[in-house]
Amino acid sequence: MEYRFEHLEVEDRDGGLFRVTVSRPEVLNALNDATIAEIDRCFAQLKEDPSARVVVLTGSGPKSFVAGADIQELAGQSATEGRDRSRRGQRAFDRIEQLGKPTIAAVNGFALGGGCELALACHLRFASEKSRWGLPEVTLGIIPGFGGTQRLGRIVGVGRALELVLSGEMIRADEAHRIGLVNRLFAPEELIDGAEAFARTLLQRGPVALRFVLESVLRGADGVLREGLDLESDLFGVISSTEDVAEGMTAFLEKRTPDFTGR
Repeated sequence: MEYRFEHLEVEDRDGGLFRVTVSRPEVLNALNDATIAEIDRCFAQLKEDPSARVVVLTGSGPKSFVAGADIQELAGQSATEGRDRSRRGQRAFDRIEQLGKPTIAAVNGFALGGGCELALACHLRFASEKSRWGLPEVTLGIIPGFGGTQRLGRIVGVGRALELVLSGEMIRADEAHRIGLVNRLFAPEELIDGAEAFARTLLQRGPVALRFVLESVLRGADGVLREGLDLESDLFGVISSTEDVAEGMTAFLEKRTPDFTGR
């Protein structure tokens, strides 16, 4: 499958690992409408690409993951334009969350506004020790519109989320890690290698199992516990009849590495 974009770089890192880089370094990788549309198309392609099994998402340059939305496009928007822009961004970020394949945000610098929301849409967030995080929209008199008011509380808790969103304050990487916003911290020069090393451990797991884990956790988080437990049981039953389970069990008993096929 061919990936051609103006503001994104897509690399097949072999073995099922893909790296996607937001590349607008002249504006700290800010998200304009064109870049949002490309993210939407890119992750729609990745979902359908059988060779893509784990995705690492990062930003170009040493300073910024994504510094936010493009303020020039937001200035002067009407109520209808604002709603439509929000929904386009939410749809693009939903593509990431609902990819069915693990996504890891490798946050190399500023993750502010739309950039923080982009990282929140990923399943895991690995970060440089020099990264900075925040949802500063209220300082512009607006609110987050690409999922920040919904996803942040699900990750760090409602109280922490309200503190960050209401104040608009930026926090350091160590604080983001302490509150659970960031999964793992790395020295700046070790971030990408660290993220890709972890990604490669996921490539050794059963791809159907990874997809079902993502479905069970993400769908379960949106409902009541009993519904989530029922979903888990259903998925546990379905996966029990797959070739991957037979291979995984046999490999364990034979003390060898399993050769999963995703069936």
